[in-house]
Amino acid sequence: MTTAFDSGAAREPGGGFDPGAAATRATDAILRDTLHGTHRGVVVDSPPGAGKSTLVVRAALELASAGRPLMVIAQTNAQVDDLVLRLAEKDSELPVGRLHSSDPDPYDKALDDLANVRKSTKAGDLAGLDVVVSTAAKWAHVKDVEPWRHAIVDEAYQMRSDALLAVAGLFERALFVGDPGQLDPFAIVGSEQWAGLSYDPSASAVTTLLAHNPELPQHRLPVSWRLPASAAPLVSAAFYPYTPFRSGTDHGDRRLAFGVASDGSGPDRVIDEAAESGWGLLELPARHTPRTDPEAVRAVAQVVRRLLDRGGAAVSERSARPVPLTPDRIAVGTAHRDQAAAVRTALADLGVADVTVDTANRLQGREFDVTVILHPLSGRPDATAFHLETGRLCVLASRHRHACIVVCRAGLPELLDDHPSTEPVQLGVTVKFLMAGRR
Repeated sequence: MTTAFDSGAAREPGGGFDPGAAATRATDAILRDTLHGTHRGVVVDSPPGAGKSTLVVRAALELASAGRPLMVIAQTNAQVDDLVLRLAEKDSELPVGRLHSSDPDPYDKALDDLANVRKSTKAGDLAGLDVVVSTAAKWAHVKDVEPWRHAIVDEAYQMRSDALLAVAGLFERALFVGDPGQLDPFAIVGSEQWAGLSYDPSASAVTTLLAHNPELPQHRLPVSWRLPASAAPLVSAAFYPYTPFRSGTDHGDRRLAFGVASDGSGPDRVIDEAAESGWGLLELPARHTPRTDPEAVRAVAQVVRRLLDRGGAAVSERSARPVPLTPDRIAVGTAHRDQAAAVRTALADLGVADVTVDTANRLQGREFDVTVILHPLSGRPDATAFHLETGRLCVLASRHRHACIVVCRAGLPELLDDHPSTEPVQLGVTVKFLMAGRR
């Protein structure tokens, strides 16, 4: 197995860590194996905000410029459209195909303005184009075509292995890029009978791929350009114990300040704490509540309202001048859709619009300046497997560039002690666990 990260490498002359050099070394090694290696697959682990999409786009451009047409596999239509737009932004002359479904609104209408993008429901109509992009579900229906020499699989850890099997005959070699710490692939049927087996259809594409091909080159992107220095060590230790990473910025490189002083309320105090340390906890009294806990929902909405009322502004490596903290740079994350709906209603009652409010599943891959999250275990009488899913908490805790504020009921340590996991331990299954310290 090869790796593109060496904790002793990419040092500045003075001995400090150079994140840009480390990222460049990793990217160069990945592209070298992709373009010039002899293995049929290359695997890349990417932490949150490490430039995964940038790597996918660059690899696609370099393969195309080398005269190697390729197919790109993403997991959702939004991901596909985003990749097509990024490719067009980098090279407006590159012929790109957007393979889509027959649904009434199958793709982002912004693609209609791109002269280099051809759209069709049939792969045959896109034959000969340098790059063809679509979802795994759509690719699974493509038959009777000449296999592509190369493929890129984006969000490979969110792709089930049975979905990979359905498209494996369409390409000869592939680059698999994904985030191993986030949500596992979703399956609507039970898969316990296959747990631990190398051909488990519900396992991620990467897990099954490496179980049968352990000799494939494995790389990891070593730097998160999204998470600040206050967040990267915690997120890395808690969710990426086997693939650690560093922040691309240092303490003091980013600042979050407010033009209006605190009024001394709970929301204002937690906002000031988050601005200072990068994290804030607004803890409500311990109590068993409905899932859409009205008090917790109201607290989340009040925190967002105060973030806007206090005239927040962010300074970072992107801009030395303070950039206003606008509603579109704030997100609220929840575990359930009904909780998200309740928060939206509460925000509307406070006159707040344009703030993104959604579940962890739908926030995956997105980035904001400040996030406010409702802890999955807040107010619960039990700790179920769904709410203990580390990937869900990882997504919620890794969307921010400046600060993350957690709202929850007190008593989480006691809840975990009272409801230890009763899930059976399966041989051959890699355990994902949270290495969080107790207060």
